[in-house]
Amino acid sequence: MKLKIAIAAAALAVLSCNAVAIGTLADVTVYDRAENRVLPVYFHEGRYYVAGKPGNEYQIAIRNQQAGEIMAVVAVDGVNAVSGETASWSQTGYVFPVNANYSIKGWRKSLQRVARFFFTELDNSYAARTGRSDNVGVIGVAVFRKKADPAISLGRMLENKREADRADAPRSEAQSVAAESSVKSAADAMSRQPATAPAPQVTEKNLGTGHGASEAAPVRYTNFERASASPDEVITLYYDSYRNLLAQGVIKAPIIARPVPFPGQFVPDPR
Repeated sequence: MKLKIAIAAAALAVLSCNAVAIGTLADVTVYDRAENRVLPVYFHEGRYYVAGKPGNEYQIAIRNQQAGEIMAVVAVDGVNAVSGETASWSQTGYVFPVNANYSIKGWRKSLQRVARFFFTELDNSYAARTGRSDNVGVIGVAVFRKKADPAISLGRMLENKREADRADAPRSEAQSVAAESSVKSAADAMSRQPATAPAPQVTEKNLGTGHGASEAAPVRYTNFERASASPDEVITLYYDSYRNLLAQGVIKAPIIARPVPFPGQFVPDPR
């Protein structure tokens, strides 16, 4: 597999938060920079959501939970946050050392600067303004483990030779078809998108992510070879306005205490 060039997280920003993070290989949270808080995560029908406020800038915080380096390919509204391409797993991303926590604050414009993320109406989102509005409203993080350095040993060399000999041995037609079918099924399972759901109910315009003000966010290039061409984990976080998520049933309406006309029997003394 060819070496991949990724962006290495140079400045580490640790965010204190009590909100629930999602992800196993890496923790992912969304931090509202205007309100100085981590947005709470809502779970609904197998999906995770956060409620954003139009106009507020935000950042995506990712923490490496593994004992080795990982690479995170970050997509916002279906657009790679580093390269600006329509997002794909094979593209560039951020490399996280062990225990590293890095806040991705915007669309990367160079090794030195980003254009800040902010919640805005769908039509004003960066994806919509570049003709790619189909996937507005979702943040994706594809996590890759680093390929391990092979351990050199005589026993392993002999085992590798035996495996190579078995691979070179002729297979029956039935075995070949079964193997090809297995590979195709695995690929289909990884690439299959969720079934199209009915259009969600909305009470105001859907949210997207805008291309905001420029901000310094220095990083550097590094080499990273993925252990697999497919991600080890894909973390998906949907977002919309609070009112829209309330209308969709993602957020449960708060119980409002109503006044009771006859709460007692006699007139008490005032305080």
